[in-house]
Amino acid sequence: MIQALVNAFKVPELRKKILFTLAMIAVYRFGAHIPVPGVDPGAITEIVQSQAALGLLNLFAGGALENFAVFSLGIMPYITSSIIMQLLQGVIPTLERWAKEGETGQRRITQITRYLTLGIGLLQAIGLIGLFQAPPPQGLGIVFSWPNRIIIIISLLAGTALIMWLGELITQRGIGNGMSLLIFSSIVARFPEAVASTLAVGGSKQYVMAIVLLVIFVGVVAAIVMMERAQRRIPVQYAKRVIGRRVYGGAGTYIPLKINGANVIPIIFASSILFFPAQIAAYVRVGWLTSLSTALTKGWLYFMLYPILVVFFTYFYTALVFNPIDLADNLRKNGGFIPGVRPGKATTTYIENVLNRITLPGAIFLAAIAIAPTLLFRATEVPALQNFGGTSILIMVGVALETMTQLESQLKMRHYDGFFK
Repeated sequence: MIQALVNAFKVPELRKKILFTLAMIAVYRFGAHIPVPGVDPGAITEIVQSQAALGLLNLFAGGALENFAVFSLGIMPYITSSIIMQLLQGVIPTLERWAKEGETGQRRITQITRYLTLGIGLLQAIGLIGLFQAPPPQGLGIVFSWPNRIIIIISLLAGTALIMWLGELITQRGIGNGMSLLIFSSIVARFPEAVASTLAVGGSKQYVMAIVLLVIFVGVVAAIVMMERAQRRIPVQYAKRVIGRRVYGGAGTYIPLKINGANVIPIIFASSILFFPAQIAAYVRVGWLTSLSTALTKGWLYFMLYPILVVFFTYFYTALVFNPIDLADNLRKNGGFIPGVRPGKATTTYIENVLNRITLPGAIFLAAIAIAPTLLFRATEVPALQNFGGTSILIMVGVALETMTQLESQLKMRHYDGFFK
């Protein structure tokens, strides 16, 4: 791996891309420490650390929320808008047609995603102001004047727009997916604090606890790497065609189906649904709603519904983004077929059955990754596990593998060995 990095820096074009990516990440991290005008960051920290939903948002913002910085909303508005656009492509024919039009259609979808990101950012900014103005214990009881509210909203929206721009610049001129790398840097930035909090609460057994958590961390990373790279390969054969004196086709290939094709999106969906009543309860102080929000975020309902929702959304999202009918139709049009399976409806049914079978272990794995940190937190009371858990590690490993794969392809184009042997 070290030699691969050395080889990457030997290539001027790759060196420029890597340095540009690092520079944009540095700008992003710098923005996480520029406070919004007119707000005392010290008063914000306590409520952010006490509420699980805000703690998760703070993690994905790289600690910017507890500083109430201009980048407090982080990457979440863009992630949410991207997921919404993917869902809408399955139900709105115009968006589905644009998605199939190539670069032109993708530009239109990207533009709508930008506007939707700013809209979601506006709602989240207003929501944060309302939360901080709510009386304790739900809020801080801070009273903002109207000019101050407008300044806060403009600052947070400007930060959201700048984050989008930085991510797109990295994608266009750097290495890897820009938005993925920004959220990766946010999670990594919180890692030292997570380690420090683990050592601080361990008492006389702090080093034993640290070693145990390190072993668990390595095991989880290894499991995630294995699941991320695991795939079921469906063999495909192409019929031979004689055109003139030349014979075309006849080659064999395969369709790679990932075990964890949905990645971390089902966890984000499930978390959003479970934390939504808690966000409403912060504004509408009704007894039964407060009890429901507590049960959905900390109680028995959380442990029962969270894994079920993750499994459900894994199947739902996989069915949404992967269309066996289109795949079977494309195979038939190009003269391809699966050995032992008739083209057409039989091929569609075969692919659906394979997809359903391999999605189950991926869904169970995601559910375990999502719920395990909370169970460990209850058993050990290590604060780091409350927000820095399996979901964060899953994102970190996934982004790292994606970036290394892209860098490896660039190296192999220039006749260098890559990361994966």
